[in-house]
Amino acid sequence: MRTVTQSLREYARGVAGGLLFSLPLLYTMEVWWAGFTSHPWRLAAYVAATFVLLNGYNYFVGLRRDSCLSEVVLDSVEEMGLGLVVSLVILWLLGRVTTGMPLAEVVGKTTIEAMTVAVGVSVGTAQLGGGEEDKGMRGGSDGGFGRQVVVALCGAVLFAANVAPTEEIVMIAVEVSSWRLLGLSALSLALAALILYYSEFAGSKKHVRFDRHHDVAVGSVVTYAVALAVSAAILLFFGRFDGQSLAVCVAQTVVLGVAATLGASAGRLLLQ
Repeated sequence: MRTVTQSLREYARGVAGGLLFSLPLLYTMEVWWAGFTSHPWRLAAYVAATFVLLNGYNYFVGLRRDSCLSEVVLDSVEEMGLGLVVSLVILWLLGRVTTGMPLAEVVGKTTIEAMTVAVGVSVGTAQLGGGEEDKGMRGGSDGGFGRQVVVALCGAVLFAANVAPTEEIVMIAVEVSSWRLLGLSALSLALAALILYYSEFAGSKKHVRFDRHHDVAVGSVVTYAVALAVSAAILLFFGRFDGQSLAVCVAQTVVLGVAATLGASAGRLLLQ
């Protein structure tokens, strides 16, 4: 059972983490627009996907070791609630939410911002609490496949969500050539391999298996696949695929995939 002081300390870490990882998103005009133009089913899907991701992260890499499923779910609900509060306060201070706005617009703007903030809250609560004795991870030292995928997803979301809503992604995708897209894909794979296996970043020996070169290839491809999946999902949510050809949709995914790969790779090392 947490004391009041411990709970307040965790909430403070959560607020710090939420702002640390998502503040650029709170200042992004395209996200404000998406908040009142997105169809309710998209907002609902975004909330559901975020809740699933938070549960996965809290289960595998949460602050408290050996927490039961109900505690994991409760932590996720608290983080989403804190994300909503933080987003609403910041948007109000920025003048993006006012009492004269329609309720649907206020709810849309706050919800769309709050989901990334909630992921930041979860990561911040776990990672900024390094002094806690009960902090731990489930599984072995290098982590099971499920945990590594969940952590990569969190890292990719935190990076990609700050870039995906901008008009520049669409502009680049429309103008870039096929050869440059191949180059971006190669760059993403190279970055994944470099960060995970060859740069000796903090956590690389503990969390990433490197017994043979086959591990480098598989690990890099899996990380890039996670990054592409996150990129496509976020672009779909923000309506960047609406009315676009398949070629442009693929191009947008590859362009955003560079940022998402950086997040997924760094996340596997730093977010656990």
